[in-house]
Amino acid sequence: MIRVLIADDQALLRGSFHVLVDSSDDCRTVGEAGTGAEAVRLAGESKPDVVLMDIRMPELDGIEATRQICGDPALAEVRVLILSTFGLDEYVYASLRAGASGFLVKDTPPAELLRGIRVVAGGEALLSPSVTQRLIAEFARRPQPERPIPRRLDGVTDREREVLTLVGRGMSNSEIADHLALSLATVKTHVGRILAKLDVRDRAQLVIVAYETGLVTVGT
Repeated sequence: MIRVLIADDQALLRGSFHVLVDSSDDCRTVGEAGTGAEAVRLAGESKPDVVLMDIRMPELDGIEATRQICGDPALAEVRVLILSTFGLDEYVYASLRAGASGFLVKDTPPAELLRGIRVVAGGEALLSPSVTQRLIAEFARRPQPERPIPRRLDGVTDREREVLTLVGRGMSNSEIADHLALSLATVKTHVGRILAKLDVRDRAQLVIVAYETGLVTVGT
């Protein structure tokens, strides 16, 4: 059973998400938060598998709440799925940088939202090509640093860097396997090793690393 914490400042939306989550056979709601601070507190108390996190909330916004939850070693197994509205593309990068495992718009069909919860709970990143394009657009708007933001890649092999680069370009494991003429199992092994070596939570964070280290640049 996937345990879900719902964080949104609108009671009507919280109630709607609550009903949707509890209508599934494999998910149940373990709490509701109306503020970012309450989301952080309830996450610490209930340790849900997934937090459905709104961005615009009082006390703490969803990005800062996500940063606090994902930065707490005691909540290492908690995954955050950001829910927002169409007009907030500028928050995609900040959300993923804060540690979120995915980003969905609030008018996502119910079945897709439940699928997203399952994907994130399973340890994968909900990072669609459209979200990757938003990340690229965000980097394009930002001044490019003279050198990549430091991050240790010394222990990452040449093949793993190649895989990391393709992840940063938004490719799925199957697409990477086809591109590099590798088996899907081999690609999954490489991705798992990269996650461990870089000490990051999931695929969404790998995209950030690929850009920040200069493996992927705008226009490539």
